[in-house]
Amino acid sequence: MKLWGGRFTKETNQLVHNFNESLSFDQKFYRQDIRGSIAHVKMLAKQGILTEQDRDDIIRGLESILEDLDNGKLAISSDSGYEDIHSFVEGTLTERIGEAGKRLHTGRSRNDQVALDMKLYTRDEIDAIEALVKELLEELLAVMEKNTDTFMPGFTHLQKAQPITLAHHMGAYFEMFSRDRSRLKDIRRRMNYCPLGSGALAGTTYPLDREYTAELLGFDGPTLNSMDSVADRDYLIELLSALSTISMHLSRFCEEIIIWNTNEYRFVEIDDSYSTGSSIMPQKKNPDIAELIRGKSGRVYGALVSMLTTMKGIPLAYNKDMQEDKELTFDAIDTVKGCLALFTGMISSMSFRKEVMEASAKNGFTNATDAADYLVNKGVPFRDAHGIVGQLVLYCIEKGIALDDMSLEEFQAISPVFEEDIYDAISMKTCVKKRMTIGAPGQDAMKKVIEACRERLER
Repeated sequence: MKLWGGRFTKETNQLVHNFNESLSFDQKFYRQDIRGSIAHVKMLAKQGILTEQDRDDIIRGLESILEDLDNGKLAISSDSGYEDIHSFVEGTLTERIGEAGKRLHTGRSRNDQVALDMKLYTRDEIDAIEALVKELLEELLAVMEKNTDTFMPGFTHLQKAQPITLAHHMGAYFEMFSRDRSRLKDIRRRMNYCPLGSGALAGTTYPLDREYTAELLGFDGPTLNSMDSVADRDYLIELLSALSTISMHLSRFCEEIIIWNTNEYRFVEIDDSYSTGSSIMPQKKNPDIAELIRGKSGRVYGALVSMLTTMKGIPLAYNKDMQEDKELTFDAIDTVKGCLALFTGMISSMSFRKEVMEASAKNGFTNATDAADYLVNKGVPFRDAHGIVGQLVLYCIEKGIALDDMSLEEFQAISPVFEEDIYDAISMKTCVKKRMTIGAPGQDAMKKVIEACRERLER
């Protein structure tokens, strides 16, 4: 069944039909299509455009289709002859209730119908993704709360730089994913206006109550320009951008976990349930899930670039090019949802080797800056202190020891300013504890940040 054809004298070429159809993928939002149709007929009846009997028959028919699709009694087949989910629903409805089904489409076009369906679907998926991001944030916060005294090296240029805590490191990702969550909420708020009633591009002559339809569907109101309503998908571009950013953050985190999991680092132990083995090397335990999540970021980026490219040359109003928005968006959404769920599971089951982390921080001279600060506090100019500590590091490298392992005599041989209190000054605990400003890794500062993070999660 097609929703058009009166002015055509030939059947559509099969190849053309196959190329043009969207049922194979837009069936994904059959629930949203039926939900939108129910709201539409309620509005039509309220305005006296449909009788109450037609309204009741149509709603009963639509609800039966929804139930049968949900429980598998009714299947959507791409070779059924239907062009899209809209014609499938309307055709099935007419088969079930007769003439009243043909009145369903009164006062609307597929252009505003598909715009509505896509918004409803996207809105539902944003809620689902936001919930997954929140679950990840809760897991990160749990790791933070348990590890304010777990010392590890912080890195710049992948070189050990200064001592931090695992709580502080995880807190960086908490902030990233917290902003991701905020972006999702912003997109949802900005897109939450109802396009139904815009018609093909110029509205309709029927006395529709668009405010009522918007209210029934949980929108903040109707869209205010009918051409814009059917001819733009900027909210999808925003969403794909936000999903790309989430994927980027996941990819960066996975990269670190992959490095931390190496034999050279041994910072973490990935649970067996989130690892795989080798077909030839029996000793291997591979971080395949982290690698796949890292790899799938390119897939999400591709959807964003494709969508931008599709939309960039389309004149107002609706053009068939816009059908390309669905598969791209569906795939990106499903990809990110899967990655978030798997990543959260991996983090929750992963164990951290605290002793290895702390030893790495010590052996990487991450306390060198604090040794220089020690000298400055003893009256040595910073530039001179920097040079002295550089000599200390070179001496330790030659001896294969850490700064903490030097004797006082060895310290004083390079600078007589050093005294017994140098050991406390460059201990991991002191180095971290002295960094007390908000945002720093000091335990007191971290406790305040963790409290603030908990409050943000509850909002």
